[in-house]
Amino acid sequence: MNSKLITILGTAALAMSVASAHHSFSAEFDVNKPVTLEGTVVKMDFVNPHSWLYLDVKGPDGQIQHWSVEGGAPGVLLRNGWTRNSLPEGTKVVVRGHMSKDGAYRANSSSIEFPDGRKLDTGSSYTGGKEEKKK
Repeated sequence: MNSKLITILGTAALAMSVASAHHSFSAEFDVNKPVTLEGTVVKMDFVNPHSWLYLDVKGPDGQIQHWSVEGGAPGVLLRNGWTRNSLPEGTKVVVRGHMSKDGAYRANSSSIEFPDGRKLDTGSSYTGGKEEKKK
């Protein structure tokens, strides 16, 4: 009986630590710093609680910047028309979203546009009114 209680308490503690690690948009990203990134896909991770896109972007000085771009959870992306093969390595894309508060090459995305003009909603956690939503 004691081992059951320890297992239950351990599981509850783990669940609480995972839940507390999740953050809101405003904790990490700045609604007043919209960003448009034109770059090349390096990798796409379909992981919970947020997907991550890794993108190489040429900066104003011509140097390559390595960006990490947060998107929605995999389930949200799938409902928005994504597949695990939507962003293969080497794909050129335009990402719209908001920069991180700390100025790092990290952003929260709201949409991705492909060279053929197709756009996919990225399931952003941003819920404010300043962002142009998909029409």
